[in-house]
Amino acid sequence: MARRPLARPPRSACITPEGVRRLQQEYQRLWSVERPKLAREVGEAAAQGDRSENAEYIYGKRRLREIDSRLEFLSQRLRELRVIEPEDQGDGVVRFGAWVRLADEGGGSVEYQIVGPDEFDVEAGRISMDSPFGKALLGKRRGDEVLVRRPKGDARFEITGVCYRP
Repeated sequence: MARRPLARPPRSACITPEGVRRLQQEYQRLWSVERPKLAREVGEAAAQGDRSENAEYIYGKRRLREIDSRLEFLSQRLRELRVIEPEDQGDGVVRFGAWVRLADEGGGSVEYQIVGPDEFDVEAGRISMDSPFGKALLGKRRGDEVLVRRPKGDARFEITGVCYRP
């Protein structure tokens, strides 16, 4: 019996203006800088003769396929995305684009922005609205306690601030 590939869960199509700019810049850099440079290098490596044992040629072709795949993905995804300007509605509710300040059980403090799945970067303080953490925060207010179920164990946080930055 043939195995079916696992279906990916649907991804939200929301993205901040900053997030869509980053994806567009990545597309432009790959298309106008990385790909042409690599294509020249592959051409030069091919001119050296036997391609079957030419590591530069083999690696270059593989990297070109990776770039082309990423360009195709970005092109398709940019057509699907809906740019949403984060907006403070004055009610202190955590919505898409909000910056949320949290206090953990140990007295530590962290701050995250709720963003779309295409722009999450935990190191930069951006978490996906589709993640368990993001889902737990959406709709909550300052003073609310949030329980986040994580592989390494549940964690409780208190929302100490919600703001929307331009």
